[in-house]
Amino acid sequence: MARPTVLVLNGPNLNLLGVREPTIYGRETLADIEEACLERADTLELDLDFRQSNNEGQLIDWVQEARDSADGIIINAAGYSHTSVALMDALAASDLPVIEVHLSNIHRREEFRHHSYVSRVARGVIVGLGGHGYELALDAMARLLATES
Repeated sequence: MARPTVLVLNGPNLNLLGVREPTIYGRETLADIEEACLERADTLELDLDFRQSNNEGQLIDWVQEARDSADGIIINAAGYSHTSVALMDALAASDLPVIEVHLSNIHRREEFRHHSYVSRVARGVIVGLGGHGYELALDAMARLLATES
């Protein structure tokens, strides 16, 4: 029996984690988060496809491809969370469970960050727990997939 596949998408500027505004985002790099996620996914018997792009169109293409290659999506759309109706539409059209993750607590930051288009189509949202939020999202996704299969 094949293990479920979870696509983990990371949006713009997350490739700069560890050096970009460490007082907000911490010193953990995206590679550190990916490594922790791979370990956690393995214990949950999930396959993981972990990606990052600064390009909105690339993220949308990956979401559309996930319809045929993944069982769920975890996404930190970063700045696109607050601006991209197109990404929201792609996630909705995927017909896959979506969990949104933000490293910082977007509700304690600038007003424009308080709204997320991704949240409208996400089953759940994890904010403010740094890289650990991704692992919690994997736990939640594993539970969702187990109850829906």
